Amino acid sequence: MNVLVTGGAGFIGRWVVKKLLDDGHHVWVLDDLSNGREENLSAFRTHKNFAAFIKGDIKDNGLLAQVFSNHFSVCYHLGASINVQDSIDDPKTTFDNDTIGTFNILEQCKQHQVKIVFMSTCMVYDQASTPLGIKETDPIKPASPYAASKIAAENLVLSYYYAYDLPAVVIRPFNTYGPFQKTGGEGGVVAIFIKNNLEGIPLQIYGDGKQTRDLLYVEDCARFVVTSGYEDTVNGEIVNAGLGKDVSVNDLAFLICKDEGKIQHVKHIHPQSEIAKLLCNHEKAEKLLGWKPQVSLEEGIRKTEEWIKSTDLI
Repeated sequence: MNVLVTGGAGFIGRWVVKKLLDDGHHVWVLDDLSNGREENLSAFRTHKNFAAFIKGDIKDNGLLAQVFSNHFSVCYHLGASINVQDSIDDPKTTFDNDTIGTFNILEQCKQHQVKIVFMSTCMVYDQASTPLGIKETDPIKPASPYAASKIAAENLVLSYYYAYDLPAVVIRPFNTYGPFQKTGGEGGVVAIFIKNNLEGIPLQIYGDGKQTRDLLYVEDCARFVVTSGYEDTVNGEIVNAGLGKDVSVNDLAFLICKDEGKIQHVKHIHPQSEIAKLLCNHEKAEKLLGWKPQVSLEEGIRKTEEWIKSTDLI
């Protein structure tokens, strides 16, 4: 297939591109590099099926018209503003990128009959209320403009499925980590903790650290994302992916540094956006896609630490 990955130079996008190339597809990447890095794709530049890297913005409709002339079968739409805290400080940028940008992509997908896999987020949910974890039918809560923009975009995507019969799926991966994640900024708690521990810097935790996260290793996430584009069983659906186990941020920090004396608690910047308990129920992904995670948290931390030790790309 010819496949487009928006945000393909980002952390998860990079692994999605790798999986698609490994599966034998021709891959185009569109990324404005506001968060992604061209260096993330350096290993694929000489791959015979890596068609093009295009630096550009999903809000540029003229550019999108040119890009979509390549007759794609699937568009994996990962391009977005992803920082929760930034969205509270600057909601317009997040809304423009995550909602209007997604509308622009949908219009091209509709015109060219291209399936869209829309990358949403677990941050749209309210907290897990049972030991079974959060299901796709559980309550959502727009606790930040980031979450609200993603919810709006999700509804747009599903409206194109119902109104225009466009093949479309909304995917909600939980907190993803692993090699090529930046060691600063939103969502990089594992990478930040590992790097700080290696450098002898205290591991700082926002608030009391009792909030939990369901941490999904990036190669498991990429396999989920890519498979969602292959299977018609998920068209018109919302599907979660996560490890199915949560860990408190306190316990995560101790797992990485093994020393409570290296852990500091600091005042939360935007506590109103915090979700107390994130725990994924991925039964639907297993049923519809045959997907389940393969990498444990301990193994994933080890792999991530090995990568951080071996690279300058952090």
